Amino acid sequence: MKVLRIVFILIINQLHSQVSGCTDALAKNYNPKATKNDGSCFYQNLKIKSQYSKKLSDSIKETSGLIDFSNLIWTHNDDHDKTIYGLDSLGIIKKKIILKNATNHDWEEISQDSSHIYIGDFGNNYSGNRTNLQILKIEKNSFLAEIPKIEIISFTYSDQNDFTPLKPNKTNFDCESFIVSKDSIYLFTKQWKSSKTNIYSLPNQAGNHIATYKSTLDTKGLVTGATYLENKNLIVLCGYTKLGKPFLYLLYDFKNQDFLSGNKRRISLKLPFHQIEGIATKDGLHYYLTNEALIRKPVINIEQQLHYLDLSSVLGSYLHK
Repeated sequence: MKVLRIVFILIINQLHSQVSGCTDALAKNYNPKATKNDGSCFYQNLKIKSQYSKKLSDSIKETSGLIDFSNLIWTHNDDHDKTIYGLDSLGIIKKKIILKNATNHDWEEISQDSSHIYIGDFGNNYSGNRTNLQILKIEKNSFLAEIPKIEIISFTYSDQNDFTPLKPNKTNFDCESFIVSKDSIYLFTKQWKSSKTNIYSLPNQAGNHIATYKSTLDTKGLVTGATYLENKNLIVLCGYTKLGKPFLYLLYDFKNQDFLSGNKRRISLKLPFHQIEGIATKDGLHYYLTNEALIRKPVINIEQQLHYLDLSSVLGSYLHK
């Protein structure tokens, strides 16, 4: 009994010795005494410039998603084209794999876990009332062998009850971004009205599912892509504002799948009017981004490009601790 009492006292003392606060030394409110990150960090405004930008082939003018896999960067178009394009680090196409048995209604994102590639056929900006939202789940070995085994994950949003058609770019049930974590998929929606993102979860198994609402994040922009390092508790979202200003939104040092429990940092990109769509990383420090072509003659003529960024100054201390 005496031993149990001592153990209990030690546990209580340890809990009381923990100090909650901002644990990120780069934050404006960093607390060097804090031992437990409470998600309260806030940061000075920061703009990051790409180290280089390269024009992409005209065959991928509508590049909409990006992953780093098997020594290539893979992307796809968002309409009709069934091809997945493998690029080198300068954006040159090195491989093409066609998903012959699939249909591209509106492919807006590509993601992955250790064994599968996932393609989000869930673009919904035209009228906001799609009833065939789905994610293609493709076994990686079969994909590389060019005999892709495809399963279909269908879903509806738990809080969408009204399917009355809306005018284009008015819905809050559009989506261009998701990640895969353990046995679940997490959607980050593109809210045209509020410029926020809702986070939903659903199983990553084939079948019909309900995407359950989890939380809302005020990104102050339209989220269009995500990349995830599960072993580092790091998610980086990309997107652009309604005025076309591209940004990144970093979520890191969170607990389990509570993605908003850790640090949240928004970073502007030193790019002109760009419709950023895809993001990928292998190490959490160096990132590839792509933007769609955007032509509104005679004023706007932006070509599709691949951009390379170094975020070592922002995430180096966190990833190396």
